[in-house]
Amino acid sequence: MSSTRTLVSPAALARPRGRAVYWTVFTAVVVLFTLAFLFPVYWMVTGATKSPDEVARTPPTLLPEHWHAGGYRDAWDLMELPRHLENTVVQAAGAWAFQLVFCTAAAYALSKLQPVFGKVILGGILATLMVPAQALVVPKYLTVADLPLLHTSLLNAPLAIWLPAVANAFNLYLLKRFFDQLPREVLEAAEIDGAGKLRILWSVVLPMSRPVLGVVSIFALVAVWQDFLWPLMVFSDTGKQPISVALVQLSQNIQLTVLIAAMVIASIPMVALFLVFQRHIIAGIGAGSTKG
Repeated sequence: MSSTRTLVSPAALARPRGRAVYWTVFTAVVVLFTLAFLFPVYWMVTGATKSPDEVARTPPTLLPEHWHAGGYRDAWDLMELPRHLENTVVQAAGAWAFQLVFCTAAAYALSKLQPVFGKVILGGILATLMVPAQALVVPKYLTVADLPLLHTSLLNAPLAIWLPAVANAFNLYLLKRFFDQLPREVLEAAEIDGAGKLRILWSVVLPMSRPVLGVVSIFALVAVWQDFLWPLMVFSDTGKQPISVALVQLSQNIQLTVLIAAMVIASIPMVALFLVFQRHIIAGIGAGSTKG
């Protein structure tokens, strides 16, 4: 029989003193890590309620001397956050939908349809992961500025965000690896019942792939929500810029506390999205680790 070695032996944990020391150390470590992650969030949220002088004071104050909730109201109005948040939602939702449709279809084709030169195509797609993202900025910009064949410009249009987002090799590979592990018996049973390839994808594969689809959705939404360089290049019209670009462009003549409040508001949707779908995210991350 193989024994599992741990930092604390089972004999030590069996004694009252050993259990007390173990739980004391465990609780202290958990509390320290929790504070390390949550304290910056607390500092940002409370910083927006301080006066500009108090924010810049040294040493800083842990609690605001006087609570000024007007910073959030000023950020909402002065920086036109509703419009920029709406732009970000439209861009992120479109990129998510395009990735989910095209990456899922491509991954399913490479995994289950096994096309000619499928491994070569997959290798070429994965090779793009070795290219720095900054090296692709100029070719992408020239492409959306003058779309081949159609000779039309996508600048200042959501398609300038949606179409480049489809070419996501990491999400495609993640989906393919998950599809590879789906039980072949289930797919063969659907074929015996007369289901075609598209029917199998829609009625069998996609319902079984909810965990990994949740992970891909989170990756797609967060990537667009926090991106700065690409939206800055393709959106010269300030009225169409997402929140990540607007916060920088409009921060020149804005008080620091108002800017902090705007950053808090901009981060709320992603935090709420994670809290709502955290179970699906964890399930999706672990779904590809074991063979189904």
